[in-house]
Amino acid sequence: MENEVTIVVKWSGKEYSINNLSESDTVQTLKNAIQKETGVRPERQKLLNLKLKGKIPGDDCQIGTLKLKPGFKVMMMGSLEEDIADASVPPEDIPEVINDLDIEEEEVAIENKEVYLAKIDRRIREYKVNILNSPRAGKKLLVLDIDYTLFDHRSTAETGYELMRPFLHEFLTSAYQDYDIVIWSATSMKWIEEKMKLLGVSTHPDYKIAFYLDSLAMISVHTPKYGVVQVKPLGVIWGKFDQYSSKNTIMFDDIRRNFLMNPHNGLKIRPFKQAHLNRDKDRELLRLAKYLQDIAHEEDLSSLEHKHWEKYKRRKHKGVTAKKDESLGSGDSADTS
Repeated sequence: MENEVTIVVKWSGKEYSINNLSESDTVQTLKNAIQKETGVRPERQKLLNLKLKGKIPGDDCQIGTLKLKPGFKVMMMGSLEEDIADASVPPEDIPEVINDLDIEEEEVAIENKEVYLAKIDRRIREYKVNILNSPRAGKKLLVLDIDYTLFDHRSTAETGYELMRPFLHEFLTSAYQDYDIVIWSATSMKWIEEKMKLLGVSTHPDYKIAFYLDSLAMISVHTPKYGVVQVKPLGVIWGKFDQYSSKNTIMFDDIRRNFLMNPHNGLKIRPFKQAHLNRDKDRELLRLAKYLQDIAHEEDLSSLEHKHWEKYKRRKHKGVTAKKDESLGSGDSADTS
């Protein structure tokens, strides 16, 4: 009797269980079943980790030949038709549509409210951090978002690598010289781990990630103008690790509200979207790698105007010399276009 196959599809931060498949069914049958669950048409689906002898299987390939384990999880990239018709405002991003300039008016009032500090204390006590690589003495801290910061998670591509922001590994290699690196995404831990594995971040030989933080480490705050929003309070990290503080921490995120509790430690990065159009011209990470090198000698990172990072001029400090940009490659570090 033919075995029944169940496959879990991960797409847009959610999981969909595809049941009632048999080993004789084809990949096309699987894609049709995925469309019923997600609405993404088969021709727009990219099943990134579905492989046959290291290659993407054809639509006529039988599922049984893939030798999948029960409950195998497939990471899918693909857009709904309505998303493509209005690519500038994907439905997934509707909660993010906030005027970031307006939200600055509320930062001071929110940062020190006791009710939010109490939430942070609770996260410090209850949230468990799985340390991947021990913090290093004397290093500053760089906290990075994933979606639209390091990775275009909405566009379609043959491989996840094509959706990776240009110069990601060069950027992380350079930053690792002076900073411990933490990944903080407003998604689940499993999703973070899979994305980091997909991009080759978790196994790269030239840098190491200290730990990941997921949505459970975030807190909700109420803003008079926009109501309740979720934010990433750096105080959770500072409360768990004595060596990190507002003076030596910087966070990159494409959404300003994520560092609403720590406005002086956040840098709003330009979002990386439509990878197929922007992959060859995006140089944001190269320029930010240079910025991180230039401010590494600063005693208090929170004293800097990170929103004007492109205008920063490195101040001369006694005994401090400019570093070589070896990790960026000759010429790349000078690109300020």
